[in-house]
Amino acid sequence: MRNIPYLAAPIVFLFLALTPAPLRAGGQMGSDLAALPLLTPAESRMVSPENPTGAKGKGAMAIPNPADPDLAFSNAAADLGQGWKVRPFVKVRPHTTITIMDVAGPGTIKHIWMATSPEWKGNGRASVLRFYWDDEQTPSIEAPMTDFFAVGHELFARVNSLAVVVVPKAAMNCYWPMPFRKHARATFTNDSDKELPLLTYQIDYDLASVPENAGYFHAQWRRAVTERAHPDYPIVEIKGEGRYVGTFLAWTQLSDGWFGEGEVKFYIDGDTQFPTIAGTGTEDYFGASYGFPETFSSPYSGCVLEHNGKDGPPKWSLYRWHLMDPISFHENLRLTIQALGWLPNSRYQALADDIASVAYWYQREPHASFPKFPPLVDRWPR
Repeated sequence: MRNIPYLAAPIVFLFLALTPAPLRAGGQMGSDLAALPLLTPAESRMVSPENPTGAKGKGAMAIPNPADPDLAFSNAAADLGQGWKVRPFVKVRPHTTITIMDVAGPGTIKHIWMATSPEWKGNGRASVLRFYWDDEQTPSIEAPMTDFFAVGHELFARVNSLAVVVVPKAAMNCYWPMPFRKHARATFTNDSDKELPLLTYQIDYDLASVPENAGYFHAQWRRAVTERAHPDYPIVEIKGEGRYVGTFLAWTQLSDGWFGEGEVKFYIDGDTQFPTIAGTGTEDYFGASYGFPETFSSPYSGCVLEHNGKDGPPKWSLYRWHLMDPISFHENLRLTIQALGWLPNSRYQALADDIASVAYWYQREPHASFPKFPPLVDRWPR
């Protein structure tokens, strides 16, 4: 790094951190700035409402037709005609699933941008993202839209990290590299009783070979209320070989006082009663100390929402990306966090708190079946 200018060096390190080492090993999947001048055989593509197939030379082809409800801006483009922003977004009817990506590989998704109506309350967790790799029948990514982008409780909070960026008013971005070898399919489901009046998205990807040792990206959403008799919250259980790369928690306190004494524990490759990796407390895992005295958003960790509970119980949005320190496993992985606070007598208090989570990891396929996805009534924030 001696020849990199002083200001550029940390940026290069951050970009290097975003792409797991197995993906960088193939050369074409690296995302560091130093590699940008290197010419590759990759073909750049993007699916969006203006080019749903991502096919070469097939973008912005819609012809204005005010009678077609699928052509959102027909009236605005009526005087200009074809090629002038006729279909920049789509509407999603109630209880409907639409396909937002369906392309052949090999390739790698590099960036996803998505926006809906600026008010997420009522549609954030009713909107579900699912991604399927190489014609698999069950999804490798299954999560409510907002939680997938590190937005908890359907409440906007800025996220300024390497893997995920959320900015006003309702723009969600992620930069997780998502390789696929044969095929990539993504769906968007509106589980609510109301039409979603606006959904727009851009999924940027490269068509290029994928290294043999590249795992597939996975994300799984869970939610539960912990029990005082057993206050361990199960974030994820994985079978197979892979690397764990991130955690998002949407934590709702159901008790007064501090909630974050619980330890995060990684049970790796057959660990039973005791884990190989045991943290020292909730705020410690998320890169903070002595509680969360203020909100923050950094490249690798953040506490982006501290909700004071004036119109409901206190809520927190917390993320931790294992970009520099991925957790490798070869047979299985189980990840838990304890819901633990304090009693007035300075003893620990097991808590019954409402916790939702998204776990992010790479692994070789096939993956174990996910738990049954909860119905909407069990996904609403408190």
